[in-house]
Amino acid sequence: MIKKFTFSLILCLLAYTSNSQKFIPEIGLKTLNGESIKSIQAINQDGFTIISFWATWCIPCINELDAINKVINEWNQTEDITVLAISTDDSRSKKRVRPLINGKDWIFDVISDTNQEFKRAMGVVGIPHTIVTYKSEIIHRRIGYTPGEEEDLFEVISNYNE
Repeated sequence: MIKKFTFSLILCLLAYTSNSQKFIPEIGLKTLNGESIKSIQAINQDGFTIISFWATWCIPCINELDAINKVINEWNQTEDITVLAISTDDSRSKKRVRPLINGKDWIFDVISDTNQEFKRAMGVVGIPHTIVTYKSEIIHRRIGYTPGEEEDLFEVISNYNE
């Protein structure tokens, strides 16, 4: 009984934490070239940003980023959208990031969150975790990916009223 209550309490707190975040916090990140950048500087201050938390070992994450990459140019014909792929690979797996993206034709920025500070600040508990922002305001979150769900992101953006 206590274990069940504790588990339920933890789930409620996680849901509250992940849904209570309203704006992007200012957290230090690194580009793949080792340059320091603040999270708030990386997002589109005039339009929408799709932030995808991913890792090299996460196949659904890579599938989602591949799918977004295929349609982002089309989406940008009607909306102002920036995509940020936030690698959550830790010190053991971060050496796989560059070789993986070198084999891709992704046209968006990949940023490293090796210490996972940004991931924690955003209340991300599982990946893929995708967040849509308008300027610095969080307007949508999704955990997981199934083929075709990238279209849901564009629908959220297209239907957003300031």
